[in-house]
Amino acid sequence: MQDLNIALIQTELAWEDANKNIDTLETLLTPLGETTDLVVLPEMFTSGFTMNASDNSQTMDGPGVIWMKKMAKEKNVDITGSIIIRDKDRFFNRLIWAKPSGIVYTYDKKHLFRYAGEHRVYTPGKTLTTIELKGWKLRPFICYDLRFPLWVRNINNQYDVAVFIANWPKRRSAHWRALLTARAIENQAYVIGVNRVGMDGNGLEYSGDSSAIDPLGKVLFHSNGECVVQTLTLSWREIEDYRKAFPAWMDADTDIIAHPL
Repeated sequence: MQDLNIALIQTELAWEDANKNIDTLETLLTPLGETTDLVVLPEMFTSGFTMNASDNSQTMDGPGVIWMKKMAKEKNVDITGSIIIRDKDRFFNRLIWAKPSGIVYTYDKKHLFRYAGEHRVYTPGKTLTTIELKGWKLRPFICYDLRFPLWVRNINNQYDVAVFIANWPKRRSAHWRALLTARAIENQAYVIGVNRVGMDGNGLEYSGDSSAIDPLGKVLFHSNGECVVQTLTLSWREIEDYRKAFPAWMDADTDIIAHPL
């Protein structure tokens, strides 16, 4: 199996300004090398984490998704991030995963952040999504999902990489760092966490702390407080050898897992 090259895009987000955010991200993507397999953008990368869904939502044939498909094709990479999506009379915090072929996968955020009133504006997702890339299996999640290990549980190695995109405030950054590491260790999988930096329209500060963690809990990459584009390589041999040498996944409690697969 080939190794996997993932680019993490940690950046500021202009508040409720989709055009400016897309322009900024396109500039950041310009220097990416030909060996990049996946680009990971933050949660709600077109708007920031806003509850003003009616003014900031798009449809699945809107400019945000069109741009992601365009960049995936031009750069020959998979690209993922979430956008506020309007579907009939409902709003979703929807992760879009665009492939160079034009295929688009989606994941709707399951756990809506009650503390910010997200549950009053958006409709929760109900199903998990798993995407294959170069033989790897990747499973995306959004922000608050990180706090719920049953939803993230990796039963029988159904995924190799968990990808978390977020707008996770600085004041709870210690939770973000600890939970990313915990999810990697307990699921014997790589974990990628991409968060934003800067200040949002509600006055919340974000420190980023985007990270990549291996299945043993070793931090392969971490960045605090600055805009950064970081490409890193995940080793297939490492995850395969570790699962064989320490097969804790074979003893996992699957009978108490109550989420749809």
